[in-house]
Amino acid sequence: MIRLLALAALLWAVPLAAQLEVPAEPTETPTPVQTIAATQEAGDDRRIAERIAGIFAELPAFGAVEVEVNEGVVSLSGTVPKPDDIARAEAIVNRVAGVVTVENGLERDLSLSAGSAGILTLADRWNSLVRMLPLIGMALGVWLAIAFLGYLIAGLGRLWHRIAPNSFLAELIASAIRFGFTIVGLVIALDMIGATALLGAVLGGAGVIGIALGFAMRDTIENYVASLLLSLRQPFRANDWVQIDTYEGRVIRLTSRATVLMTLDGNHLRIPNGQVFKAVIVNFTRNPQRRFHFDLGVDADDDARAARQLGRDTLAGLEFVLSDPPPEARIIEVGDSNVVIRFLGWVDQRDTDWWKAQSQAIPAVKGALEDAGFGLPEPIYRLRFDPRSATVPFAAEAATATVTPSADEP
Repeated sequence: MIRLLALAALLWAVPLAAQLEVPAEPTETPTPVQTIAATQEAGDDRRIAERIAGIFAELPAFGAVEVEVNEGVVSLSGTVPKPDDIARAEAIVNRVAGVVTVENGLERDLSLSAGSAGILTLADRWNSLVRMLPLIGMALGVWLAIAFLGYLIAGLGRLWHRIAPNSFLAELIASAIRFGFTIVGLVIALDMIGATALLGAVLGGAGVIGIALGFAMRDTIENYVASLLLSLRQPFRANDWVQIDTYEGRVIRLTSRATVLMTLDGNHLRIPNGQVFKAVIVNFTRNPQRRFHFDLGVDADDDARAARQLGRDTLAGLEFVLSDPPPEARIIEVGDSNVVIRFLGWVDQRDTDWWKAQSQAIPAVKGALEDAGFGLPEPIYRLRFDPRSATVPFAAEAATATVTPSADEP
């Protein structure tokens, strides 16, 4: 349920973007090929010229265009205010019946009067913008109202902390709600002023930019996604004592980029979430019962069974050692001079500090063994000399050596 809620909040804006009104691309209808007549009736050129002149008279951009028609061939000359008007005029002429081809000699008007026409066009656009100001203000107000509503809903911290399993995921849900309401308000505002196509173009460009940024910020995105998965799976919580690969410490917080631990030395250790997600994690706090152990060696001539029993009884007498599971004592090694016994006990980490419990249990068992007369010897190496071996190797070599006589001796 929580995972579905988080994914729905994060992907809220996706279906809204899909509903944008993207203008359909105009389909080009093939123009039927006109067959050129073998003969032309009298007055056709005049009628074609009058028809084209009448059309151009209704279009202010073609007021300075001159038209001549001879045998169905239309020659255009003069000037137009914009470069696009040259192709536009030719397209209009080609649609007139009876036109064989067009000789387009139009040029752009570079005079000051043409520049003033552009200024007038800008003035008209400015006037249109001024007339739209009330509508733009209303759209802006709707956007701000919806965004403010999203911030109010996201500010219900207790609700999100109650729904989410941890504080990080609760903050993530609140951020997703704020972002979703902001996008919804923007879409509604642009729809009010008729600019949803602009938003579609912006989102399309943002998608391309997002792909490029995804490759450039791969590690950052990996850490962010890992933080989401860690929040959902929850291998540890705040104040848990954990070991992540070779790093050990108490969890301080989980951010969108890293997991912060407090080491035994009191230092803050930041581990990237991508590394944490792929690491082997040992949580020492999840189970409140934790076992400690230590090794002590007794003399090889002493009774190891009695030493084990005395160590177990001593551990059981400590108030912080649990009776269930009971303490244990195991022989793990028999050396040349001692027998190594491993003593094990369990503590409840909610009531007892694990490190302090182990530190107090070691001297307690050691003192009990020494008081009972058990020796705790240091490692002793015994050297045995075999009497049958030669005591002086060099003497044996000298006895077996032979002397070679010289050539001068008889």
